[in-house]
Amino acid sequence: MTSNTLIRCAVVGNPIAHSRSPEIHQAFAKQCDLALHYDRILADPNDFSDHVRGFFAQGGKGLNITVPFKELAFSMAQVRSPRAELAGAVNTLWMDNHVLHGCNTDGVGLLNDLIRLGFDPKNKRILLIGAGGAARGVVLPLLSAQPSHLRIINRTTQKALDVVHELAAQPEPLATTTRIDSGDLNHIEGTWDIVINATSSGLHQQSPLHTAPVFSDNGLAYDMVYGNEPTPFLQQCQQAGASHCADGLGMLVGQAAASFFIWHGYEPELEPVLASLR
Repeated sequence: MTSNTLIRCAVVGNPIAHSRSPEIHQAFAKQCDLALHYDRILADPNDFSDHVRGFFAQGGKGLNITVPFKELAFSMAQVRSPRAELAGAVNTLWMDNHVLHGCNTDGVGLLNDLIRLGFDPKNKRILLIGAGGAARGVVLPLLSAQPSHLRIINRTTQKALDVVHELAAQPEPLATTTRIDSGDLNHIEGTWDIVINATSSGLHQQSPLHTAPVFSDNGLAYDMVYGNEPTPFLQQCQQAGASHCADGLGMLVGQAAASFFIWHGYEPELEPVLASLR
């Protein structure tokens, strides 16, 4: 796959200076000799839609959307994938025949990263912390992997319960024997194989939990936030006995690869890009 025409893509968020998406997509583009310019766009809720419309009006190919605009992107997309519909959030936008399309690739990115780390969710007990756009974006792919138990907890209990109800109301019933329940942030009793922090607490140098959960002998703590140092949540879980801890950099690379495929039709290799970022 080669292209001499410069293709423009970008990521929109606030904050945005920390985003590694430009490096990731440029690395993917090198693999397939694609002439790509990938930028960061700082927006606020008042001008987000103007940025999106202006980008595509000027010939832009695709936009990644990060916090706090995934729900706004969902409302703008005229055609949405089933994953995006359940999530109520969109992280990938593109124009097709003058129609704005939206998808959510976060869940695929997370699922592939868990498998890469040696933690296939099948028959695992999973505790998912958070019920916002990030959590909603991953819950359907997680369920598709058929864990034995999925509990969704959130500061506001009703939001977690809403996600459970929306899963039950899917137009195509989920073919799963997974036990699904919900609760508040104190509802952590039990022993967990995988605990996933889908809140943005790590960006504020905090853990969402006052008390760490109990991990199985081969337990994984996973924080969707990534950085040079372990987040407070990962530090808390490591002290509580989690045998493995991982941040969200692998998920970021995985969801970026899924977006890259949507826009350019090429499946990039992840490992060399992940190694260079580390």
